[in-house]
Amino acid sequence: MFSLKLVTRLNINLWCRRNLASTPPKISAAPSPPHKNITIHSLLLKKRKGIPISMVTAYDFPSAVHVDKAGVDILLVGDSVGMVELGYETTLPVTLDDMVHHCKAVCRGCRRPLIVGDLPFGTYERSADQAITSAMRLMKETQIDCIKLEGPRIETIKAIVESGIAVMGHIGLTPQSFSALGGFKAQGRDAHKAVLLIEQAVALEKAGCFGMVIECVPPLVAKAVTEAVTIPVIGIGAGGYTDGQVLVFHDMLGMMQHHHHAEFTPQFCKQYASVGFTIQEGLAQYIREVESKEFPGDEFSPYIMSSEEESIFKDLLEKRVANPKSAIHNSEEEVNIKVY
Repeated sequence: MFSLKLVTRLNINLWCRRNLASTPPKISAAPSPPHKNITIHSLLLKKRKGIPISMVTAYDFPSAVHVDKAGVDILLVGDSVGMVELGYETTLPVTLDDMVHHCKAVCRGCRRPLIVGDLPFGTYERSADQAITSAMRLMKETQIDCIKLEGPRIETIKAIVESGIAVMGHIGLTPQSFSALGGFKAQGRDAHKAVLLIEQAVALEKAGCFGMVIECVPPLVAKAVTEAVTIPVIGIGAGGYTDGQVLVFHDMLGMMQHHHHAEFTPQFCKQYASVGFTIQEGLAQYIREVESKEFPGDEFSPYIMSSEEESIFKDLLEKRVANPKSAIHNSEEEVNIKVY
């Protein structure tokens, strides 16, 4: 006869087995990313606290990786890709397909910065519907965070924002207006036009822009614009009174060996490195070593045969020379090797 204690113990064990079997296993949360993504809200908080915002314009995967690792706040995939990477003299020839291509590459290269994609010339001017269609395509196909468009297109911006897409504005020098402006010229040097820039900035904020770029204006004007709105104002060639600064990746790192880059490098750009010079030196040394047969040498020729296979190979070659029409059959299976 079972004792009462033994019966009780058996009942407890039975209950535990039944209940533990029906209880789902605990799943631990995935580790948090090493750094938090920048959002339009964190940028607004930076403005309120007076913390300057960093922004870099870049166009491809390797550049995006560098920008991400450096800790830049905003990465702009600008339509300036037309001049910097595609060799055009203006941004006007850049297509929406071009922007989709480059935005995809950038999004594969980073996650920390807020990623902004330009709507290129001819993709939003005709109507609000056209602008929404273009913006939606750029967002859906590339995974960027928001779009940027040039000029005080208030109704268009309102429509895009109402469709659920965050918009960054752009005033001052607007490169897509190259034709109407008569070239790439500084803006806001006339007092009345300077006041107009302030009015445009206020209108952009009311239309729903989360921030804006102001380009090539006197510092005093950029300061007045920055103080007139509650959203972040990012300057480029606009002095040090704005909430942040933006420069083009290639310009700031000195990747300007081609006469085209040298011609279009803006006066306001500070060069923080001489990457172009380093690249040219590396390529020149490569050519010298190839011509002198210094490269690759034994050090960079890692794939070798065993002495036994080498002996067989030489015998096969001798037979082939003696009888060129004879076929050499390979009975050995291909062996995978580690290339990298």
